[in-house]
Amino acid sequence: MTAKNPTNADPISGKPGAHPVGTGLGAAGGAATGAAIGSMAGPVGTVVGGAVGAVAGGLAGKGAAEGVNPTAEDSYWRENYTKTPGYKKDYTYDDYAPAFRTGYTGWERARASGESFDAYEPKLRSDYESIKGKSRLNWEEAKDATRAAWHRVERAIPGDADKDGR
Repeated sequence: MTAKNPTNADPISGKPGAHPVGTGLGAAGGAATGAAIGSMAGPVGTVVGGAVGAVAGGLAGKGAAEGVNPTAEDSYWRENYTKTPGYKKDYTYDDYAPAFRTGYTGWERARASGESFDAYEPKLRSDYESIKGKSRLNWEEAKDATRAAWHRVERAIPGDADKDGR
């Protein structure tokens, strides 16, 4: 999702909510696994296994990427950023947007390992520093917004992936 593509539209169909990276990574992993399994049946099995694995992996990767809907999160925070703990009155949504994005995308990456916000914070800080652009918030100012976005998506997904009781 970018300012030029706020709905994260699919580049081919134009439908909102595309996740080409998740789909591509899933397809690559599925193809490798399918090819390895298919290789037991010989060269044809390798090709067929790779093709079937790519389709299945692509669908799984797309599903994993859709665990957090970046369009919905951006819309929510655009309307609610002033309610964030530590909100600074003179700052705009554009100042806060990279912090929120860091939180909800960071949770998505960290959930597989079950890491808590505190354990994953060094990576979040690094991510924020690399994407903050023109935001006037330093990490200490952005951390509460990042944490709020992290916990919002965590509460929306069943279970307690990072085992912090939320």
